[in-house]
Amino acid sequence: MHRWVLHVDLDQFVAAVEVLRRPELAGRPVIVGGRGDPTQRAVVSTASYEARAFGVRSGMPLRIAARTCPEAVLLPVDGAAYTAASERVMATLAEHAPVQVLGWDEAFVGVEPTDADSARAFARRLQVAVLAATDLHCSIGVGDSTVRAKNATGFGKPRGVFTLTADTWLEVMGHRPTRDLWGVGPRVSARLAALGIDTVAELAATDLPTLQGEFGPKTGAWYLALGRGVGPDVVDPTPWVPRAHSRETTFQEDLVDRAAVLDAVETLARAVAADNAAEGRPSFRLFLKIRYAPFFTVTRSRTLPAPLASPDDLAAVARALADDRIEPDRPIRLLGVRAEMTPPDPPGCTP
Repeated sequence: MHRWVLHVDLDQFVAAVEVLRRPELAGRPVIVGGRGDPTQRAVVSTASYEARAFGVRSGMPLRIAARTCPEAVLLPVDGAAYTAASERVMATLAEHAPVQVLGWDEAFVGVEPTDADSARAFARRLQVAVLAATDLHCSIGVGDSTVRAKNATGFGKPRGVFTLTADTWLEVMGHRPTRDLWGVGPRVSARLAALGIDTVAELAATDLPTLQGEFGPKTGAWYLALGRGVGPDVVDPTPWVPRAHSRETTFQEDLVDRAAVLDAVETLARAVAADNAAEGRPSFRLFLKIRYAPFFTVTRSRTLPAPLASPDDLAAVARALADDRIEPDRPIRLLGVRAEMTPPDPPGCTP
């Protein structure tokens, strides 16, 4: 008997929600991004499987996606609709087991200790329940840890169930590049490659001091655990509490005038301050995202000497950070501001 974790991942979630609202789009390539206008600067938020078959991918500039798949229907992002659909899915899952929400379209679900066949049968019942309640399909990874469950899901797409355990981990994942691991991005995989670590099996076999020397004591140990598929086997149903709020804007024409850049940063900072204030939590760290033309992105940050709640105060700090760190006379296509908040008060505490 094992304690099992299920990773539930909604199939082409955003596109699927749009097709439910427009049944005539079923079976057609659908691309969602920005305002749905390929003449404006925006990126693909999601693409239906039919659009993906043409090579359209999330994060691709919308204008390139439109050229890549001329037959596609382009739609604007409707965050409120996706949030509502997600909440219905998560409520359905919660009727059956503890749920740890990871985002709009995915969650971990806990299963009591049982055998693998029973865990898979439970996953199938969850798929049926979600479909009946929301008309949305999902894929489910079954694992004896959150890491294995998360990595299993991709093998089950679409609409399937796949199992990864300690016994099958290296057989299935060992030959794959480290980039395929949940939590390993292109920069980390490049650093691992510089150490001669290209595959999951090589990462799993690496000695801990080597990884700690490159990434530090905690992070090095974490990457070694990822390579071995090791992780928690208990789902935490505690409601998710945001650590920060952010706003960003892609400009239809590059900003060069410094005054215009600083004004844009100030506007974003005021909006973020309002988002944080709505939760009654002041900001203590500020991040500035700058995407220079044609497509080079940097992030700058500043820890505040004291938490700030006033939009005027946060805007002043953001403006000063931008004035100090943005390169003069270099065209900017995107700006973003993110402010981390102080932790919420424990339950039962009054301000």
